[in-house]
Amino acid sequence: MTKKISPEEFLRLVRTRRSCRKFKPDPIPDESVDFILEAGRWAMSGANGQPWEFIVIKDQGTKDQIARAFIKNRDHVFNIERTRIEEARMPALRQYPSGMPSLLAAPVIIAVLGERRTVQASVLYTSFAFGEGGPGAVFFKNMANATQLLCLAAAALGLGAQWCSVSSLWEGSLKTILDVPEELTIHTLVPVGYPDYKTPPPYRRKLSEIVHYEKYDRSRQRTGEDIFNFILKLRKFTKQAYEHGI
Repeated sequence: MTKKISPEEFLRLVRTRRSCRKFKPDPIPDESVDFILEAGRWAMSGANGQPWEFIVIKDQGTKDQIARAFIKNRDHVFNIERTRIEEARMPALRQYPSGMPSLLAAPVIIAVLGERRTVQASVLYTSFAFGEGGPGAVFFKNMANATQLLCLAAAALGLGAQWCSVSSLWEGSLKTILDVPEELTIHTLVPVGYPDYKTPPPYRRKLSEIVHYEKYDRSRQRTGEDIFNFILKLRKFTKQAYEHGI
C-alpha cells in the first residue's frame, strides 16, 4: 500500500517552498538530485506527451558560461523594464548588476528541455486553438508542471530552488553551451542548493478574494486600478525577497 502523507504535511510543503536566490557551495548528494528528477518525471502532461528532458549541470565552468550568457542579454530585458514607472519595476534591475548569483553559486542547475513535437499526442485542435493561450499553450503548461514538481521535490529535501525563465535571446546562447539540438527548447533553468539565507515569508491573496461559487461574483471583479495597486503591493514583497537573497 502506498504510504500517504497527511493533508497538513502536504500544505506545509506547499506553503514553505520558496524561490531561493542565494546558495551555499555545499554539494548536493546524487541521490537527492535523482529524487528531484524522479518527481519531475511524473508531472502531468496533455495526452501524456511527456515533452520534458533534463540536463544536470555541476561543472563550474559551464555555470560561468551560463551566467555570462545571461549578462550578455540582460541589458535588452532591463531596458524594456525601465519603461515602467520606477515603483512598478522588478527589483532585479537594482539587484543584478553583475549577473545571476543563483546560477553561479548553486551546486546544481537543472536545465528543463522541451520537445514541442510531442504536442501531436494531444487533440489536434490544440495546435490551432488561440482562445486558450495560443497553439503552444498545452506545451507550456506541460513544461510548467514538470518545473513546479522539481521545485517542490527540492523543498521536500530541505533544499532551495529557483525557476529561471529562459528568454528567446538567452536560449540561443544556452543551446550552444549545452549542445541542445535545434528541435528542443530550453524552457527553464532550475538552480538547486542549500539556502544561504532565511527566505522571507511570501504574500498570497486570501481564499475569500479568489474563490467563487457556482458563478463568478462580478461584484468582486478587480478594476484596472485595483490590478495596478496590487502590483505595487507585490513589489514591496518582491523587493524584500531580493534584498534578503542577494
